[in-house]
Order: sequence, then C-alpha cells, then structure tokens
Amino acid sequence: MTIVNADDQTGLYLLTPPKIDLAVFPDRLKSVLDTGTIDCLQLRLKDVSDDEIRKAIDAILPLCSDRDIPLILNDRPDIAKKSGVDGVHVGEEDASYDEARAIMGEEHIVGVSCYDSRHRAMELGEKGADYVAFGAFYPTQTKEAKTSVTPEIIEIWTTFTTVPCVAIGGITADNLGPIVEAGADFIAVTGGVWNHPDGPEAGAKAIKAAIAAASD
Repeated sequence: MTIVNADDQTGLYLLTPPKIDLAVFPDRLKSVLDTGTIDCLQLRLKDVSDDEIRKAIDAILPLCSDRDIPLILNDRPDIAKKSGVDGVHVGEEDASYDEARAIMGEEHIVGVSCYDSRHRAMELGEKGADYVAFGAFYPTQTKEAKTSVTPEIIEIWTTFTTVPCVAIGGITADNLGPIVEAGADFIAVTGGVWNHPDGPEAGAKAIKAAIAAASD
C-alpha cells in the first residue's frame, strides 16, 4: 500500500493533535474525514501509554478504512504492525528505517522524517521508504522544530526522484502556496486544521481550497 493523492493535486496529510479525548475525538474526526479533503491521516500522540495508543487506533482505524484513507502511526512500528494500521512514520530519534521496515514488511507504508537533509532523504528513498518528509517550513506550536527549510528543498527533490515528499511544519492555508508550487506531493497539517477558528472542517476545506488555488 502507498499514500496517494485523491487527484493530481498536492494531497492533504492530516496529523492528529498530540492529545485527544476518545469520548469526543472520533466524532470530531469523522466530520473532518467526511469533508472528503483528507488523503492520509497520521495518529501522533505524545506522552501517552501504549494502551492509550491502541485504544485510539481501535476508535480511529474503522473511520479511515471505511473511507479508504491510510492511517499511519507515528513512532511505533511494534504497535503499528499488530494493530492493523496501514503504516508507520519514524523520525531520526525513533526506530530506524531498517527496523521499521523489518517489522512492517513490504506491504505496509514506512515514511521517514528527513528534516533539512536531502542526503538522508536520498539514502532512505533508495532503501525503499514510501515517502520522505521535509521541514519545518514555518514556526510551529506542535513541537520544537530541529531545522528550518525553504521550498527549494522540494524543488530539488522532485527534480531528481519520484519518491513522494511530504512538507511539514507550521503550514496553513495562508502560507502553503510556495510549497505547493515547488511540487510537494503532500502537505502535512495539524494546527491549520484543528485550531481553525471556524472549526476543523472549515480548516480542512480552507487548506484544500488553497492547494487548488496554488495548483492553477
């Protein structure tokens, strides 16, 4: 399986908030997924127990499966493999790509954070990573960014390889234009959707509309 765009435009790769309340979050997520704007979802929880991660997967995976939206788990290939999600995303301080691939197998998605390193991206792309993620492009409140990059890294990457790339870090409907124009395959968003003043559904629609405008 791989992550794919619903159309030929840059796709919207949505990340969950780092903390979620399972009493209300599944219904909230369902409303966002039902906008038809989401191409991939990553479950990224911070400072929670393994049991909480598993319960979140149990609640979220059916929503994604019913809509043919891949669900990617952040950091934990061990849980991802056993839980039935579509893939895993690993950073430099998480499980290595080799370890994640060995656990997940060839049939599952393994994505990697490459920050500002084209060398790391090329190395892992050649090993078989399903996508590479570059960022942060803008300041973000979700996590402290290790690096800062410009759309040029996307332009260079897409010139030399067909491995999909994901742009991440502080991206909103107001600032994504240059990244889309540079050729990013996916825009990863957290706050730009979940913290939108008119609600996450409006946030997702605004991102998708901005992508369409930048693609014209």
